[in-house]
Amino acid sequence: MAKSRHLWMGPPGMENGRCIRELFEHPEQWAEARSSIEGLLYTDLQFDKQFKDEELQRWLPRLSEWGLHLQLETGVIKEWSKSGEKTFNIERRIWDRLQKLGGKIHSIAMDEPLLAVREHLHLPDDLALQETANYIALVRQNYPAIQIGDIETYPSLAAADHVQWIDSLNKLLAEKKVRGLDFYRLDVNWAVFNVLNKGSWREVRQIEQECRKRKLPFSLIYWPSCYPGLRKRGLGDDTAWYVQLMEQGYDYTMVDGRPDEFVIESWVQAPAKCIPETEDFTFTRSVRDFARRFTNKGT
Repeated sequence: MAKSRHLWMGPPGMENGRCIRELFEHPEQWAEARSSIEGLLYTDLQFDKQFKDEELQRWLPRLSEWGLHLQLETGVIKEWSKSGEKTFNIERRIWDRLQKLGGKIHSIAMDEPLLAVREHLHLPDDLALQETANYIALVRQNYPAIQIGDIETYPSLAAADHVQWIDSLNKLLAEKKVRGLDFYRLDVNWAVFNVLNKGSWREVRQIEQECRKRKLPFSLIYWPSCYPGLRKRGLGDDTAWYVQLMEQGYDYTMVDGRPDEFVIESWVQAPAKCIPETEDFTFTRSVRDFARRFTNKGT
């Protein structure tokens, strides 16, 4: 199977990182899925809290052996830090630890700084703009090889807000003589398209096109947006995880959507099993089948 250079996987972090442990300890059980991805995505805080040095030292070098990149999902502005500089100084210790133990960091994905300022901190957008730019500048200065992208949500943030945010952030970075974003990633709560009649895949496609106009790679998270609601109704099982993941793949394809990066990521405590890829509805089976259907065609 030819490797797609466009697919990242972010396994669930539940049960103190059980999925990560299984991936590294049983590589033979997800060989095809591994051959189809560009790299592994995990939060820097989970890496730091869940694993001992001796574990990471044994595991992380294997990513390079497998030809995979390491991407970290990071904070910028959170309830525990309204300062990009403060957040960077907290996180750089984690990054240095990971790299010392053999994990070469390819890229970071900033976890929703604009949304955090608007919906969680209820502060002006300008704070998000200034502190995100400060954070990016520090990363560029201290880790010049690391690529930097931003994750933001839709439709909680309107399509026009995404475009304005991209332009304003890159403009401010240019004024600071700092390189702009390397990719822009959408976390789409697509369940609300029908439930609340808010947003659409066509608008997501418009954001993709705006990124293309700016030569900014467009990245899209694939996840079962209806899963939390189904779980409340007693229908949230691993079948629902798998079916909804594929549903998003088909739905975005139907509006001619084609991200530069596909990201399969779980933060919904599902699926229950990570491996093997040969068993129905495991996480790696989902990655394997998604790659066969959507990302390995025409690459």
